[in-house]
Amino acid sequence: MSPTDSPPVAKVTMPDGRVIDLPVLTDKEGHQFLDIRKLQPTTGICTFDPGYTSTGSCESKITYIDGEKGILRYRGYPIDQIAERGDFIDTVYLLLHGDLPTRAQRAECKDKLDQSLLVHEQVIRFYRGFRSDAHPMAIMVGVVGALSAFYHNNLTLSNRAEREHCCYRLIAKMATIAAIA
Repeated sequence: MSPTDSPPVAKVTMPDGRVIDLPVLTDKEGHQFLDIRKLQPTTGICTFDPGYTSTGSCESKITYIDGEKGILRYRGYPIDQIAERGDFIDTVYLLLHGDLPTRAQRAECKDKLDQSLLVHEQVIRFYRGFRSDAHPMAIMVGVVGALSAFYHNNLTLSNRAEREHCCYRLIAKMATIAAIA
């Protein structure tokens, strides 16, 4: 499609006879989607898709999932290739920066993660509030939420470096949180 071409549209006839145009989106895999974001606001009509079996829930530049075909890709890389050829640090860098790291980038990523592994002693005490038979995932969700009480005042969302630091800190602490749970 050239820059002067209009994006493709699907013409949909409404129950009252009006014909509306819905943009057709195409993902990197070539799958097409009707963009219905303006359907309800402009027509008052909603879609009905029990179980969301025909609904794309989001647009992601990070992850592509097709569960029926067993496809999981991070930034275009099949997960099995990442698992065979890379490790946790490679995956973290890939997810945060969009490509696999060079040796220098990998070393810097590892340093950033290592600096944030520890959790505050009061976070460890937080675990005592859970029942002994609580599901580990429920514990993890609670503890991750509690981290906001420890790191609440040092994030300026418009500052990319601060956002990146928070990402590294949270990712690094996940291993510690899981081990304690």
